[in-house]
Amino acid sequence: MEGQELPYVLINCIGGVHGVYEDHVGFLQKHFHLVTMKEYLENKTFLSKKIRAIYMWYHKPVVNKELLQSLPNLRIVASSGVGIDHLDLNLLSSFGVKVSNTPFIVSTDTADLGMALMLASSRRLVEGHEMAVSPDTEYFPADWLGAEVSGATLGIVGMGTIGYKVAERAKGFEMKILYHNRSQRKKEEESAVGAVYCKKIDDLLQQSDFVLLTVNLTPQTHKLIGKRELELMKPTATLINISRGLVVDQDALVEALQNKVIKAAALDVTYPEPLPRDHPLLKLKNVIITPHIGSATKKTRRIMMEEMTESIQAGLAGLPIPHEVLP
Repeated sequence: MEGQELPYVLINCIGGVHGVYEDHVGFLQKHFHLVTMKEYLENKTFLSKKIRAIYMWYHKPVVNKELLQSLPNLRIVASSGVGIDHLDLNLLSSFGVKVSNTPFIVSTDTADLGMALMLASSRRLVEGHEMAVSPDTEYFPADWLGAEVSGATLGIVGMGTIGYKVAERAKGFEMKILYHNRSQRKKEEESAVGAVYCKKIDDLLQQSDFVLLTVNLTPQTHKLIGKRELELMKPTATLINISRGLVVDQDALVEALQNKVIKAAALDVTYPEPLPRDHPLLKLKNVIITPHIGSATKKTRRIMMEEMTESIQAGLAGLPIPHEVLP
């Protein structure tokens, strides 16, 4: 209502590497009184009791026990993106703080990127670009070849919303689609994309030309793909990871790529991010790495911000929270 004080919401900062986008600030300030971490630390006595929500844009600000203890009236943490492995849900619940994320809006863009990585890796687009623009290039070799995507076998590990959207796209490439998931999809959903369920991940790994990871990071999926799993894959296969870096044992992946246990890898995620500049993955020709850009389009990030705003407003009003994440 007009004249009523806007809710105080803690953000990391505005702009920069880990800040709220500057072109989002105007929208947010219509609904909230934004407080940066710097402002909060400089005036904790006043602000600690005023802040009622945290707007967490890509894992910042960090929410830990110390911060929670200093914010007695905190009611909700709205986190951008799908993954919530950066949050201790039990700890937050013990303080009576609810959590929301933005799971569905990121699915389309992330699925698009998964396909882009598969195509770029199979057709060696990065190497091709380097060859085409190199001042040393005098001719294009006729035997410089990639691998076919159309008609190949795609194994999707994690058939949630993103995984299913990848399958929809892969169907257009006439790919044979296998998937491994905690539970089998409905028969009509399988039929719609021509997907075949593999109860055991080993069966998927042994048959797939491309293995694409779209699982959430949990204790069960931590280093899900390690030395044993990589050795089960075809020597001509490519691993594509659009989930979280820690789903793959990175040391085992480096060894597998160096020793040609698998053909290639295309990664939107690593650990840490970015990798140290001397990391061996950065030196391998059979690797494509992008900077965790699965959902990085202007439209999606704008809708993500609007959904977070709605979640905070609902949480502060005592209403059902869209996309609430339960411990």
